[in-house]
Amino acid sequence: MGKRINNIKKDLDLKKKYTIEEAVSLIKKNGNAKFDETVELHLRLGIDVKKSDQQVRNTVSLPNGTGKTKRVAVIAKGEKEKEAKDSGADIYGNADLIEKIAGGFFDFDVLVVTPDMMREAAKLGKILGPKGLMPNPKSGTVTFDIAKTVKELKAGRIEFKADAQGIVHAVAGKVSFPEEKIAENLRAVIGAVLKARPSAAKGAYLLSAYVSTTMGAGLQIIVDQKA
Repeated sequence: MGKRINNIKKDLDLKKKYTIEEAVSLIKKNGNAKFDETVELHLRLGIDVKKSDQQVRNTVSLPNGTGKTKRVAVIAKGEKEKEAKDSGADIYGNADLIEKIAGGFFDFDVLVVTPDMMREAAKLGKILGPKGLMPNPKSGTVTFDIAKTVKELKAGRIEFKADAQGIVHAVAGKVSFPEEKIAENLRAVIGAVLKARPSAAKGAYLLSAYVSTTMGAGLQIIVDQKA
């Protein structure tokens, strides 16, 4: 473990549970990397990820954004392609864009596809799937509501999904954000994950919650399960 991390940990009680405000204040104080670190939230859930009726996946719009502007690509045709252009999509097209992506073009952060183009776009699954870029109705990226989706994605809408260990990893802004804006983003994500609880999940749902920065230590936070 690096000297910098060891020095950070000297000033922290890693066994303590902090309020969101306390944790945010501490991670900002100790966020001393040479770049603007991302604030990360890690939620361990009491779900059985092997069961299809206990999957946790949804989206949430961060009230204060992520600190990074996403490059949004849209596959659509006709008026919906024009809607993509008018709403600020960085890249847009139909069959031509599908072929371009199939040829190795990945200069975008998120891809949105209209339902009537999914049959043609499906062939991109093998190359986009491993990169986490394949559009999916559950993530709100297969839709006819192009204008709203593009604007939300650029404003800070993120997707969250429980991994194979039942843990949700999500971004909540940058260390440079004011403390109250980071706290507001954290509460938005926590609230969305709580609302996404599968009806089939029994017992305790949110088992633990930690907040950290890209290069910092993780602090356990107290969460109001009724949020």
